[in-house]
Amino acid sequence: MRYIKRLDTFILGKFLQLFVGAFFICLFVFMMQFTWRWINELVGKGLTFDIFLQFFYYAGITLVPLSLPLAVLLAALITFGNMGENLELLSMKAAGVPLIRVMMPILFFVIPLTGISFHFQNTISPNAQKSLRLLLSSIYISQSALEIPEGVFYSGVRNMNIFVEKKDVETGMLYHTIIYKTDQGFDRAQIVLADSAKIEVTADKQHLRLTLWSGEQFQNLKSDNMSVFDSKSVPYDRETFSYKQVLVEFDSNFTQLNEDQIRSMPSAKNLSEITHDVDSMSKAIDAEALQFFQDITTRQASALRALTAKDSAAIVRRFAAKPVSFDSLVAQASSQQLFHARQQASAQLQSLSAEYEWRSEGIKQQEHDIRRHWIEWHLKFAQSLACLLFLFVGAPLGAIIRRGGLGMPTVISVGIFIVYYIINTSGMKMARDGNINVALGMWISTFILIPAGAYLTIMANRDSTVFNIDAYAAFFRSLLGLRTKRHIFRKEVIITPPDYALDLERLAEIRSAAQQYQQNNSLWLAPNYFQLFFKRRDDEAMVELSEQIETMVADLANTTDYHLLQCLNELPVIGAHDHTTPFTHRRYNYVCGAVFPIGLLMWSRIWRFRLRLLKDLKQIVKTCDQLEPQIRQNL
Repeated sequence: MRYIKRLDTFILGKFLQLFVGAFFICLFVFMMQFTWRWINELVGKGLTFDIFLQFFYYAGITLVPLSLPLAVLLAALITFGNMGENLELLSMKAAGVPLIRVMMPILFFVIPLTGISFHFQNTISPNAQKSLRLLLSSIYISQSALEIPEGVFYSGVRNMNIFVEKKDVETGMLYHTIIYKTDQGFDRAQIVLADSAKIEVTADKQHLRLTLWSGEQFQNLKSDNMSVFDSKSVPYDRETFSYKQVLVEFDSNFTQLNEDQIRSMPSAKNLSEITHDVDSMSKAIDAEALQFFQDITTRQASALRALTAKDSAAIVRRFAAKPVSFDSLVAQASSQQLFHARQQASAQLQSLSAEYEWRSEGIKQQEHDIRRHWIEWHLKFAQSLACLLFLFVGAPLGAIIRRGGLGMPTVISVGIFIVYYIINTSGMKMARDGNINVALGMWISTFILIPAGAYLTIMANRDSTVFNIDAYAAFFRSLLGLRTKRHIFRKEVIITPPDYALDLERLAEIRSAAQQYQQNNSLWLAPNYFQLFFKRRDDEAMVELSEQIETMVADLANTTDYHLLQCLNELPVIGAHDHTTPFTHRRYNYVCGAVFPIGLLMWSRIWRFRLRLLKDLKQIVKTCDQLEPQIRQNL
């Protein structure tokens, strides 16, 4: 028995062709967006071609997990849209093949793809993230000294802030320059003022040569044993120069940073590393909280021991005989003793409060890092599962809309993915800030995709017209009371010619019925509000007139007379129930009539339909007069 049938290979072949193309298109779009984000760090930095190749290679690897779900969605939408537009889905369903069976070969491909996506995010993507961040950081650091802006202090060179009022790009000269150096510490900071300056890289590319003209240099000579109260007498060194050169250590070669500086990135870790680091950070938080508690307990015990050693005898003799309340102690103490006690207590409380705030800020940062790690842990699963969920969104949606190509399916798939991305990003940010639970924030987009995919699959399997544009257009035309015009064209092949004699009799009956209805009904008068909503009745005369008109039109539409067809298009399409009641269901009419503002609007709408019907009846009589000689010519 063959488990893989020809139908499976046919469907899977169509899907794979579109999936490969959609994947590379999505990857290219995401790479362009990522490159545009870092364009300022790449252009004009003198980078070699191999550095650009490394950048695009690592960026492409990191964006593969994001491109796979969108590629599955787009390929499934186009595949089933093409099959629906070419009536292939209709043929399969007519042969007894349900939509779920049609999706089965693609499902067997997407399930392993979900596992591949997870393996990719857990093993390959972390290394690529690490290498990419190392590359970008090295590019930024190695080239930062060559881009000194005008009018602001620039801190791209280590232990140095440079201010340039004006810069000549062609010659590299810097005018009205201020240099603030802290390579010897803040206590021995140097300030250099120069009328003009120039920065060059030495031949060994290990230093920067600062050439200065017409300036002064100031250096603080404060020693370590000087008190802060002696700031007025701090000595300093002042030097005036007309020409001066300064060498600053700086490695301008393209050297990559140490990987230890990137290890704290959650995106550069796999599941086991994330779990291990989260456990370590949680233990560190517990240890720090325990240490803080022990420090406070030790301070209190030390203060109590000091008090006991100093005043134990006096305290015992004073309170052994008779207990004393705190209020009596305050009353017996002098104002100076109370002042010193309050000062000491306030100092201790401020010290504890400052230490608590400092420690709490550190713990908040650690908790923030833990949430970031858990976000990355959940993201690996959620982003992989999105490949499978987007199949159950794209395939039934393509079967419903029945539009192929790159037009409508691309717009719909991009719109769905944008909504998914916005929900996922919003949940991620709320989880990262601690506003909601991390698991809820990372899986909220999946919780929305699952019922959406199930609903679309059920509707598509039932051949629902949930996305039928014509059905929605007809509903809104009926709601707004818009007219529907006839569009009758001459047929190329006519099997049954019209019966002109019978149609002439029908025409006379229609004209007579229209005239009689105008005489018997005062359509120009406003309808009775109570009868409109609470005593619904069908207008049988108008129903019969409408059926007679449509029967005559259906027969005369088989004519070859062009003028006769043009006259038929002048006959209005009559809504037989529009002028009688808002709804066919009696309960809806009761509710609508009871709610006065809504009832008043519907009452005015019915009056408008009555006036329109009066105009249509006049148009019917006029058109019948024009049709009669045309029909007689064809007898």
